[in-house]
Amino acid sequence: MTGGIRRTRKAWNVDWMAHCLTFSCYQRRRFFTGQVAPAWFQEALLRARDRAPFDLWVYVIMPEHVHVVLLPHEQVRIEDILWQMKRPFARRVVVWVRRHSPGFLDRMADVQGDGRVVHRFWQPGGGYDRNLRSVRDVREKVQYIHENPVRRGLVDKAEDWAWSSAREWTTGQVGTVPMDMATVPFLML
Repeated sequence: MTGGIRRTRKAWNVDWMAHCLTFSCYQRRRFFTGQVAPAWFQEALLRARDRAPFDLWVYVIMPEHVHVVLLPHEQVRIEDILWQMKRPFARRVVVWVRRHSPGFLDRMADVQGDGRVVHRFWQPGGGYDRNLRSVRDVREKVQYIHENPVRRGLVDKAEDWAWSSAREWTTGQVGTVPMDMATVPFLML
């Protein structure tokens, strides 16, 4: 939030158009360290596919943000996908933190104008949404997303990052969250 104006994510819900979504942890804090939160978000991805159907093509969970490339099924809105992906996961995390690590709540605290405190996992707003209009756009995003942990120095090879679809793309080994490779446009990487 800058100068009292909340940034919003513009979504163009066009049937059969792929989207690259990026959303950040609250205040870009590194909430995805360790094993629990990333594994829980992978579970959230799986559940969201059932509740607001989409084909998942690419994802990476970074320490402070997530990138996802997906193809919504007909008449499924991006807002619904994000809601199903982010909301249940954030609630689960906040409940766990309250019970097991209440001191961490201060890092999640967002004081509202009326003095109420809301505990957030995600940065307010929808994040960044880019429609991918061509095979070239998809190819560029696949490469960018998978190389993100390498560029950051977290791993030497993209397929070594546990919280990503890179291993499936590189080796064909299906991970915790299977990709919908059959619907990905033909890509020469």
